[in-house]
Amino acid sequence: MTMLADSIAEHHPVPTEAEKTAVQEQLERLLASSYFSHSKRFPTFLRFVVQHALNGQAEMLKERTLGIEIFGRTPDYDTAADPIVRVTAAEIRKRIAQYYQEPRGEEEIRISLPSGSYVPHFQWPNVRETEVETPPLPVEASAEADRKPFLARGWLVALVVLLAVAAAIGALFWRTEEHSPYEQFWGPLLGSKEPVLLCIADQTQYSEIALRDAADPTRQNVLKDNLSAVVMDDMNAIVNIAGLMQASGKKYSLKGEGTTDLMDLRNGPSVFVGAFDNIWTLRLTKGLRYHFGNNPEMTKLWIADSSSAQPPVWVVDRELQEKTNNYRDYGLVARFVDSTTGKLTVIAAGVSRGGTIVAGQFLTDPEYLQELAKVTPKGSGNKNVEVVLGTQIIGGQPGTPKIEAVYFW
Repeated sequence: MTMLADSIAEHHPVPTEAEKTAVQEQLERLLASSYFSHSKRFPTFLRFVVQHALNGQAEMLKERTLGIEIFGRTPDYDTAADPIVRVTAAEIRKRIAQYYQEPRGEEEIRISLPSGSYVPHFQWPNVRETEVETPPLPVEASAEADRKPFLARGWLVALVVLLAVAAAIGALFWRTEEHSPYEQFWGPLLGSKEPVLLCIADQTQYSEIALRDAADPTRQNVLKDNLSAVVMDDMNAIVNIAGLMQASGKKYSLKGEGTTDLMDLRNGPSVFVGAFDNIWTLRLTKGLRYHFGNNPEMTKLWIADSSSAQPPVWVVDRELQEKTNNYRDYGLVARFVDSTTGKLTVIAAGVSRGGTIVAGQFLTDPEYLQELAKVTPKGSGNKNVEVVLGTQIIGGQPGTPKIEAVYFW
C-alpha cells in the first residue's frame, strides 16, 4: 500500500475507501489506548478532525470552527481569551507522540497532528524513514526513562526544567470561562503579588561523568563529579505546574529541597513536589488530616488519616511494587495556608512515583479538576483543601487518578 498524502495539510486529497477504512481502524486503536480511553474531550476532537480530513473537508479544520462544532462555543467567541482548541490540540499531540513512542506493530498507520495545524497527517508504516515526519516530542519521558534518575549539575537541572516548560505551555488549559476549575483551585495562589517558589526534591550523588573532548568529540574523558539527581517522575509534575505558571503570566522560581530554607517559604506562595524525597513536604503536611507515614524499615509507605483510629488503607507495599510493578499507588494534593509562614502552600506528592505523577496531572488537567469542583461545597473555593488520589499502576505506568477522599477546612 502506498503512503496516503504525507502532506495532506497542503493538498487535502480525498483518500480511497480502502485508505479511509485503514485510517479509521488505526484511529480506534489509538483511542482505545490508555492515553485516550479515559478522556471524553480528546477522542471527540481527534475523531472530528480525522473524519473531516478523510472526507476532503480540511478547510473546516480552523480554530473557530472547531470551537463552535466540538466545544459548543458561540460563533463570535474570542479565540484569544478562550484557547480551548489550541490547548486540546497540544495535549493530543503529546498523547499521540507517547502512543507511537511505544513498540508498535509494523502494520500500524501513523496519525499525527502537525504543530500549528488542525489537519491530521496519515503515513503508512512501509514509507522510508526519511519520508516520515517526526512527531512532536512528548513532555513525559518513556516508561524506561521514568524509572531512572535524571542526573545533572544543579544549574543544569533548572535549565532543563525551563526548556521543558516551553514544550508544556501549549498543553495547558487556562481560563476558559469564569470560575473555571483552574481558577477555583489555583486562583488564590495566582492572585498573590509575590512570585511562587517551586520546590523539587534533589539528591547529591558522588559519581562519574563522561565528557567529550571539544577537539575530538569521539573521545570521552571519565571524571569524578558531584551530581544532583532529580527523579524523572518528579520532573513530570514540576514541568506541568511550571508551565501553568508560565501560561498565566505568574513569576516563579525553582529550587531544590536541599537549598530551600524557611526564609524562602516566607517570601511568597510555594509549591512542593514529591513526598518521601522532599523534607519540606513531610514537614508541612505532618500536622494535616491527611499526611504521609511509613514503618521503620520503610517497606510500607502510606497516606494516613489522623481522624481515623483504623490502620491506614492507602498503603504501598514496596516488596510487591518491586516484584510485580503492578500495584495501587496514592497521591496527595493539597492547598492550604501554612501556620508557620502564613503563606499559601500547594502540595503535589505521591506515596510512590506513580502517585506523584498523577498528583501533577490532577492539578494541571481541567477534566480532573472538574471532578474536584463537583465535590466542592458552595463557598469553599478559597478554603484549605486536601485531596487523596488513587491510581492503578500497570507495568510501572499510572492510570487515571481517582479521588479517594477530600477534606476542606
